[in-house]
Amino acid sequence: MNSIEKLTIIVFFFIMCVSCSKEGSGSKSYLLAEDSVNAVESVDLSLNQVARIFAALPIGREQMGEVHRAACSSLNNGYDEEYTMQKLFESPGSGLGEESSKATVFYSKPLRDMLSDYLLSEWGTKASEDKILKYLDDLASSDLQIYWPYSESWDASSLPIITFDPGYNTDYNVGYSLSVDANGNRRVDSLYVYEETAKNRPVWVLNKNADAAYTPLKRFVPSTSLSDGEVKSGNRVLKLKSFKMLRNYDSWFNGASEFFIKCGSVNGFNASTEAELKLFSPSVTDFLVVIKRKYLNVTQEYNAIILTNFTNQIDNLAFLITEDDGGTRTSWKCSATVKVKSKSYGFDVELPYNEKDDIVWRGQLNASFFQSADIVEGRFGDVVLSFALE
Repeated sequence: MNSIEKLTIIVFFFIMCVSCSKEGSGSKSYLLAEDSVNAVESVDLSLNQVARIFAALPIGREQMGEVHRAACSSLNNGYDEEYTMQKLFESPGSGLGEESSKATVFYSKPLRDMLSDYLLSEWGTKASEDKILKYLDDLASSDLQIYWPYSESWDASSLPIITFDPGYNTDYNVGYSLSVDANGNRRVDSLYVYEETAKNRPVWVLNKNADAAYTPLKRFVPSTSLSDGEVKSGNRVLKLKSFKMLRNYDSWFNGASEFFIKCGSVNGFNASTEAELKLFSPSVTDFLVVIKRKYLNVTQEYNAIILTNFTNQIDNLAFLITEDDGGTRTSWKCSATVKVKSKSYGFDVELPYNEKDDIVWRGQLNASFFQSADIVEGRFGDVVLSFALE
């Protein structure tokens, strides 16, 4: 962190210390009166602003349980420990990948109701109810979420520290610690929050969701068969068997690393003449693998099908691994090759990715690599993958 960034966060920390509520029977708002009006007029959905609003809510065990259930549900469905605003308003307690109707837990005071009550109470004299409702609608449809790292270590009673993704490369930020003293008075204290803090205390990070639109691979369970197409009897099937991440690609405020694995090939290629080449075209297999930060250097088992019919005439596969960071959609133009009577022919393939993505590895993989052993393993940049032909 450079000197300007340090000065900025120190000044911000000082302002928060002056304005935050240290004690009292209720949570005092962090918002000044003029901020309240501006927030509604400009629909301020900045992470900083939303974190301050959440820190002002009278959060208790029920609300902690709501967020914890959602984070665990998302995790069980292959995502990170995240609770999107859409889910928070639409179906309290439900996680990503979960049908809203499945979340049948009833909450007497879900967070969505707390937010509504708080804004009507704090902003009601400065803004119309319609504008407040619009703010809530915009929040519900935004890409904001609560990320709860290391949520599995929650003791089922402690209240959270609420912080936000600062948006630049740093290992700490200001957080707002919620607590209740022996007399029942609520406290909100400012402090610095590090990843180590989140390992020992519940920390909610307000950040932006990047993977809700995708369906990630789930870790392999022996009784579960993960497939991406019909497998016919007698076909050799190429599978991704495991994935190991050798470094975290994002700041801890952004959570897990989201890897897209893309493979281009001519599945089931069996042309016997050059004329038959025109009957075939390449296909692209695309997986999302979400690796939690705690699984750094830990092998994660999968059983995902890359090709349903790996023939002896497949020569090279185009292979691309990226870590998702967003940006404009672009593509890597490459080729997959096949053989007809010992002569190689190339098929043009475009493997899409986003311009801000980290390119973990890209290139061609020869068929002989997959055929060299029952399970083959290779390092691709800072990840290690294993494959099997079954």
